[in-house]
Amino acid sequence: MNLTCGSAILIEQSTGTVLYEHNSHEKLRPASVTKVMTILLIMEAVDNGIISLEDNVTCSEAAASMGGSQIWLEPNETLTVNEMLKAICVVSANDCCVAMAEHIAGSQELFVEQMNKRAKELGMNDTTFKNCHGLDEDGHVTSSYDISLMSRELIVNHPTITNYTTIWMDSLRNGESELVNTNKLLRNYEGCTGLKTGSTSTALFNLSATATRDNLSLIAVIMRGETSAIRFAEAKKLLDYGFSNFEYYKYSNKGDIAKNILVNKGTTESVEIVFEKDAGSLIPKGQSANITTTVVLPEIIEAPINSGDKVGEVVFSLNDETIGTVNLVANNTVKKLNFGNMLAHVVESWFTLLR
Repeated sequence: MNLTCGSAILIEQSTGTVLYEHNSHEKLRPASVTKVMTILLIMEAVDNGIISLEDNVTCSEAAASMGGSQIWLEPNETLTVNEMLKAICVVSANDCCVAMAEHIAGSQELFVEQMNKRAKELGMNDTTFKNCHGLDEDGHVTSSYDISLMSRELIVNHPTITNYTTIWMDSLRNGESELVNTNKLLRNYEGCTGLKTGSTSTALFNLSATATRDNLSLIAVIMRGETSAIRFAEAKKLLDYGFSNFEYYKYSNKGDIAKNILVNKGTTESVEIVFEKDAGSLIPKGQSANITTTVVLPEIIEAPINSGDKVGEVVFSLNDETIGTVNLVANNTVKKLNFGNMLAHVVESWFTLLR
């Protein structure tokens, strides 16, 4: 694949499988793609109940003084967390990033500490954050690989973020502030769900682009594109490659019933066996018809058995090569039959007959 950007990577969203990479661990300036981590920490605070989307956030002097892309917040002006998120995701508002950092952590410095701590937890070993917005600062670096990690964490575990990252046009302040998304792929790439652009004269043009088609979700990261048009064109090239060559085959849904099996010496005669988790695999496109399943499950099990106990498994193979295994578990608890519960069962049956 002929790319002119300084660094790039393409991953599949649900599994994290790397499909293509080019200088993916080179430490570069991320510009406003930094905000993926800022947004992740905001969404974690929201989803953990630490803050609410309806909370009011007051702009400080420091937040109002930010340069670069912004919505020109005034000192002491108040917006909700919902409005702040919208401004950050759609127009990359630096002033809103600082206001949110102060609201969550007390200061931007303490928030940046949280950013770096979270980066380490995610395995982002190429990353050092110096601020929460991405304006150029010595030592503020990451890699396309690390950007793909935090992008995946955000969109997989906080999927409601796409309520913001897919907005093309909107407004704030009762229509007085117009918002137009900096991510042009939203208008001209089928299935685009986000995620974040970034550019400065030093960092050049960066992008974390997410898209979903036919249950396959991809994340393409471009760093140091020479122009804005190049970063979008090369992200499209990566996404096209992924959608043309791969598909995501989902082979189990958590809780789906696989079978009912008999229970020996139990308070009920049988138990439902279900898939333990959602599972699937990335496979070459057009190969799903060649997937075979092997069920490993006894015909009868001994009581007692507890809900969630592993009873067997299903092995999924493609062209005789195992691509995944999912546990089969009991969907309910079955106690062992003894004199006490046997007598209770007989009495219950007797009263049923008398009704």
